[in-house]
Amino acid sequence: MKNFWSKLDKPIYALAPMAGVADSAFRQICKDFGADVVYSEMVSATALAYHSKKTLELMKFAKKERPYVVQLFGAKPEHFAQAVKIVEKQIKPDGLDINFGCPVKKVQKQGAGAVLMNDMKLARRIVAAAIENTSLPVSIKIRSKVGNTTAVDFLKSLAGLEIKAVMIHGRSMAQGNSGEVDWKMIKRARPLVKGVLLANGGVGLTPSPSPSLERGVKADADWLLAKTGADGVGIGQGALGRPWIFQQLKIKNYQLRIKNADEKSRGAPPGASSKEEIFKVMLKHAKLAEKLKGQPGIVEMRKHLCWYVSGLPDAGALREKLVKAESSAQIKKIFYV
Repeated sequence: MKNFWSKLDKPIYALAPMAGVADSAFRQICKDFGADVVYSEMVSATALAYHSKKTLELMKFAKKERPYVVQLFGAKPEHFAQAVKIVEKQIKPDGLDINFGCPVKKVQKQGAGAVLMNDMKLARRIVAAAIENTSLPVSIKIRSKVGNTTAVDFLKSLAGLEIKAVMIHGRSMAQGNSGEVDWKMIKRARPLVKGVLLANGGVGLTPSPSPSLERGVKADADWLLAKTGADGVGIGQGALGRPWIFQQLKIKNYQLRIKNADEKSRGAPPGASSKEEIFKVMLKHAKLAEKLKGQPGIVEMRKHLCWYVSGLPDAGALREKLVKAESSAQIKKIFYV
């Protein structure tokens, strides 16, 4: 199977994998706004090895999401060997990714996620098992540092393996998802990545990774790309409640456009002048979640609804109503009373 990573125009703007967040509805909305690549929620290789139907459901996707990458986590090479075969045959994504970056304690207790960066021999066996058992391009997501192991140390331990892309979260496992992004570590890792390198962390957030006087998502992303030499950027938290961030990243002179924009637009979709534009995207997202998952989709959607209204003048009152919503019809009523 072809390596789609080598065909993408650069810079690449990818929706980073996020457990419990990046489901098909959200991925589709991000694709509508121009995301180049989207990743699945984190999927257990062990569950797949034991033929979990629920896990297979978690990986379903729409054609419009392509290129679509399924991300796996686990701690046993034999499970990855089975899992990648199942995913390739039954799900047919464009690529497979291995998680070496998740800091969640529940995942750590399984010996998976970020803690695997401290067991480089096992990590290499896992990557090798995946590559040997699939024709799909295999990529990895790692942290800038886990314990005493740096991203550079870890990548050196994987030398010689056909890894097509690497996403580096510029924060250490100890930092989790907050704090300063170590762009210098990503830059040091650049020569070790033969394929695509994606820098991850901070873009679209406050404080941003850039000390530049020019603010905004485009300035943040351009700064991170220039400093690290990466081929693209992985957007995670910066897309929560703002899936249009991908369109902002791709529009030329976007910074110039927003300098004279109404402050109340809070980074709404390009061209938006009021919160009504935000509501339109939110409602579209809610209807899609409901279509795909029914009423449970709306319940899962509530956190997204709160992210969408964050920063609006009446955010508190809106959140109080939105967290009780049971259908897209109720959500629409809240918006347009």
